[in-house]
Amino acid sequence: MTAPTTTTPLTRPDRAPTRPRGPIVAVATWSARHRWTALLLWIAFVAAAIVGGGAVGAREVDGTEETVGPSAAADAALLDAEFGDLPTESVLVQNAGGGRLEASEVGDVLRELEEGLTGLTGVAAVGEPVASSDGTSQLVEVSLAEGSGTDEEKDAAAEQTARDVKSVVTGIAAAQPDLRIEQVGDNSIGDAIDGMYEDDFAKAEFLSVPVTLLILLVVFGALIAAGVPILLALSSVGAAMGLSAFASYLVPSNEFLASVVLLVGMAVAVDYSLFYIRRDREERAKGDSVDHAIAVVAATSGRAVVVSGITVAVAMSGMFLSGFSIFSAFAMGTILVVLVAVLGSLTVLPALLSILGRWVDRPRIPLLWRLARRGGGSRFWPAVLRPVLRRPVIALTLGAGALAALAAPALGMTLSNPDIDDLPDTIPEIQTYQRVTDVYPSEGKAHTVAVWSSDGSPLDTQAVEAAVADLTSRTDAGTEFFATEGVVPQVEYAEGGEVARFSVPAASNPDDPQGRASLESLRELVPETVGEVPGVDAGVTGDIAWDIDFRDVLSERLPLVIGFVLLLTVFVLVLAFRSLTIALTAAGLNLLSVAAAYGLLVLVFQNTWAEGLLDFTSNGAIITWLPLFLFVILFGLSMDYHVFVVSRIREGRRAGLSTRDAIAQGITKSAGVVTSAALVMVAVFSIFATLSPLDFKQMGVGLAAAILIDATIVRAVLLPAAMSLLGERNWWMPRALHRLPSLDHS
Repeated sequence: MTAPTTTTPLTRPDRAPTRPRGPIVAVATWSARHRWTALLLWIAFVAAAIVGGGAVGAREVDGTEETVGPSAAADAALLDAEFGDLPTESVLVQNAGGGRLEASEVGDVLRELEEGLTGLTGVAAVGEPVASSDGTSQLVEVSLAEGSGTDEEKDAAAEQTARDVKSVVTGIAAAQPDLRIEQVGDNSIGDAIDGMYEDDFAKAEFLSVPVTLLILLVVFGALIAAGVPILLALSSVGAAMGLSAFASYLVPSNEFLASVVLLVGMAVAVDYSLFYIRRDREERAKGDSVDHAIAVVAATSGRAVVVSGITVAVAMSGMFLSGFSIFSAFAMGTILVVLVAVLGSLTVLPALLSILGRWVDRPRIPLLWRLARRGGGSRFWPAVLRPVLRRPVIALTLGAGALAALAAPALGMTLSNPDIDDLPDTIPEIQTYQRVTDVYPSEGKAHTVAVWSSDGSPLDTQAVEAAVADLTSRTDAGTEFFATEGVVPQVEYAEGGEVARFSVPAASNPDDPQGRASLESLRELVPETVGEVPGVDAGVTGDIAWDIDFRDVLSERLPLVIGFVLLLTVFVLVLAFRSLTIALTAAGLNLLSVAAAYGLLVLVFQNTWAEGLLDFTSNGAIITWLPLFLFVILFGLSMDYHVFVVSRIREGRRAGLSTRDAIAQGITKSAGVVTSAALVMVAVFSIFATLSPLDFKQMGVGLAAAILIDATIVRAVLLPAAMSLLGERNWWMPRALHRLPSLDHS
């Protein structure tokens, strides 16, 4: 246990008697003295990153990097194989008012459809109309011609042809008010989904900046002070996205990276600016010069920003261990935006504060300015802290008990990947898809078995088909798992004959126990049958296999990710605060807040009571990838507050205050900025809760709820209660760890 060296209390315990020193202070003071140079260097850095990233372009994840588990080998074999499949779109014709559809009513319309679609460039064939068994519908299948060039160019050509088909269908439908004539297919549904995501993300990006600015105006009461964090955040996000393009050649990018970088970048950059500017205002209110105030801020809030940034980056790096390319891309992008935000806080932020001086508090908004000036002397937080510090055991028991009760539903968490049935039915193409599946029921889910030559030579078709017949005969006993019995599937061969595939219809879906049972049964049979053909490899893939493999890999990797993040963040905090107790307390409290967020997600999304409130339809499950993503993001962002609050407590303790008084002073003085930072995060994350996709809705609710819990119950009740009970043991450091290097050079 280490005791404070200062025994005589200072009249100003939170103010350093001499000019602070250290590398962080040196960087900040250099930037303040060479303010225009620092500002121009920052602008040049951001511009170079954005322009350079745009010039090199980002490398996207390809198909072979997206698959995991036992299905990965089969997916890789099928990815480049050419089976001559053509993309298709379907046209559904029904009576607008329902009921049977007589052939005499639609004969002319069907002929008009055939003539109009056949004449389109990019349409390979128009099939014969197929009547539904109940006589209410006609379905016309349209095969799209395969384009030339790269896969991306082929996909783009198919998407354009699908749009051309839609134009013809829409024109004919407009002239037939008594009929419902609609189009559906992979390309038209994909185009609609892409449009939904683009509109939603544009909405989130459009709202996040003005909402953040509005909160900052309330916090600071001055326009310039509110605008500085926004500028730092936007420039950090822009630079990080540019740098991500370069990094994508090491860790491939994906289509959702920009949204995640914006989400995290806005959160941390605004937080760091808040910590910095509020402390700068506090120091200047004591009569310090601008230069000395910047030095003090760098030694206190600046150090907290560095420690927080390192801790957040460490937490984000846990996603590299997930085994999934999408998480690796998120890890790279978020680490970059956090490090860029830290760099900006240490360089351009002191430069701006030096340039602006006391003008940072101009122009003032009268009412908001008065409220902001009173923030430091608020009576609310001392009133909250008094009973907590007076009865820490009761406060800790009640607070921890409340969060444990909120976390309890997480024990019943069910995971599922969203499919087409989970998309909003406000999308017209989804409504059409549902009408098609109602009158043309599909045969259900199916497993895909891939067969490929070990050495690239053509397959022995007779041996392969004999093995497939053998496999089929062995599935007869398991008809509760498979949708057909005794029917030998047709084997399709790719061009060149080195790859083949066939389907085994399943009797269930991935979320049912029978789905897993049928997959495991098939994976036992394939090596014993098709896998015995000389020179042949085989594997099982498909929607069921991919979904189950995804969940299995996540379940296997999640403990590894959690352990890695916990150990590394504890290590960083030990280096920063020279206390194992502080580090372990932080880890425990953060785990509790994450668990509470998990429980809240289950309460909201695995039930139906909140459907009307949040505009969603419950599928009774949490998105499969969300628990790992939320843990890493929340654990990292929660450390922002913990590091800042504990840094203020440690300042008071080093200045000679008792631990109890240091806790009261540190939390009271940091409460305003922590609450303000939390409000910004909660507001930005809540915007994502208003988006249409279920996965982003769950992510927004989980993040917003966890940050709110963390900034209130955890930091205002559990942290002071725990530290009060620990007393001098807060600063305990095992003798064996004394030789570790220190991050404390302020």
